[in-house]
Amino acid sequence: MAAIVPFSHVLILAAILFLLGAGCAVARRNLIMILIGVEVMLSAAGLAFIGAAMHWQQLDGQAFVIFIMAVAASEVAVGLALIVYSQRRTASLNADDYDLMKG
Repeated sequence: MAAIVPFSHVLILAAILFLLGAGCAVARRNLIMILIGVEVMLSAAGLAFIGAAMHWQQLDGQAFVIFIMAVAASEVAVGLALIVYSQRRTASLNADDYDLMKG
């Protein structure tokens, strides 16, 4: 079965998405935007795995993407709970304001 989209294009798109997510996570100080950046990075990794699975005609990549989606869902749930809790304590979403764990 011939691929509609070349594997190199899928990897380039995944790399661009990963770099955009990393840039969002590093450059922003808002905790919600950092969480969104991490989610975009996980989606880019999933896209690369799906592209590789389709390229090599193996199901291992697709199975691993299901695991990535489960990790992403749990990361969002725990991350948002921590953000809501911390926002109630400090009344801010700025990442620089969170020094609650400094010893």
